[in-house]
Amino acid sequence: MKQFRTLDDVDVKGKRVLLRVDLNVPMEAGRVSDATRLERIAPTISEISGKGGKVILLAHFGRPKGRDPKQSLKPVASALSQVIRKPVAFADDCIGEAAAKAVAAMRDGDILCLENTRFHTEEEKNDPAFVAELARSGDIWVNDAFSAAHRAHASTEGLGHKLPAYAGRTMQAELDALGKALDAPTRPVIAIIGGAKVSTKIDLLENLVKKVDALVIGGGMANTFLHAQGVGVGKSLAEKELAATALRIIDKAEAANCAILLPVDAIVAYHFAANAPSHAYGIDAIPADGMILDVGPQSVARIHAAIDDAATLVWNGPLGAFEMTPFDRGTMVAAKHAAERTRAKKLVSVAGGGDTVAALNQAGVSGDFTYVSTAGGAFLEWMEGKPLPGVEVLRTKGT
Repeated sequence: MKQFRTLDDVDVKGKRVLLRVDLNVPMEAGRVSDATRLERIAPTISEISGKGGKVILLAHFGRPKGRDPKQSLKPVASALSQVIRKPVAFADDCIGEAAAKAVAAMRDGDILCLENTRFHTEEEKNDPAFVAELARSGDIWVNDAFSAAHRAHASTEGLGHKLPAYAGRTMQAELDALGKALDAPTRPVIAIIGGAKVSTKIDLLENLVKKVDALVIGGGMANTFLHAQGVGVGKSLAEKELAATALRIIDKAEAANCAILLPVDAIVAYHFAANAPSHAYGIDAIPADGMILDVGPQSVARIHAAIDDAATLVWNGPLGAFEMTPFDRGTMVAAKHAAERTRAKKLVSVAGGGDTVAALNQAGVSGDFTYVSTAGGAFLEWMEGKPLPGVEVLRTKGT
């Protein structure tokens, strides 16, 4: 972890700390409907404030085209204040006079939220003049927004070249967890990769076969691999045009000594609907007019055995159509099994991605995994082996 500068490396007392956070939270009727991301950043905010730093929050919200009151961070700042139980002041711009006045009025330990950085088009262009304007409000920059670290924007990367840069506690926890999962894992390592489409995860699969000992492929993606191997998948979702890609990934896995586990049986229905009549079939006997909507019981048993053999698990994507009963069963059962192994201290389990987080919450086990990343795109790019601009800029020199 000492590859990265953290809050342990700086005295924040009396300093203006530009803290990049993720406030891109779900809203309903003008109110925050899920405070998970606010709860995640609370420890960093409280620590800096408690040590006498002036906390100046930078964040984006949505994809506004210029200034848009509907995408203001003001209601989010108010919700954050309730989470951290401290007042959070608000400035209605992130640069210029409004920001300068609000920052000048701060005392040590105060917390201020600046308005949506994306109200300025220069934010996403990482415009040097805009970076310089943002930097005028701070003495140091702390990045606590891993979820935006795959973007080289002004507030997520540019500031790291202008001010002394450090990882916040949320970022530090994410980097620690992902390091344990893929950079220096305890072996054997298993990856469970599901979801609908191979096309969105080609880079991910090609990187993982070089890093893990076993790769479980589920969801609609598995159908593409089965089709590539000459298995009839009926009317199931499958990207048949990617058959050659699937075979190439299988070859790469074999060369890297990575076992690929595809379903050996499946739950098949004739309608894509919750509680549609369904039946388990062996993979060699899928009805021509049927749709594979989940892994079957024999496949679940094989996945359990693979989890039992592993010391580290990385999970991205559900094994079936988990939004609909009974096609959530494969995902739910595997998630509960992984959680049980983690609780027994026999497994380091790291999971991420929107559907994965939703599935683990549905199974009631997200709190039992070693780490659950809410970072979405950044989590995927990390798993694909791509350098993340917002992380690279935090590296200690000479590592």
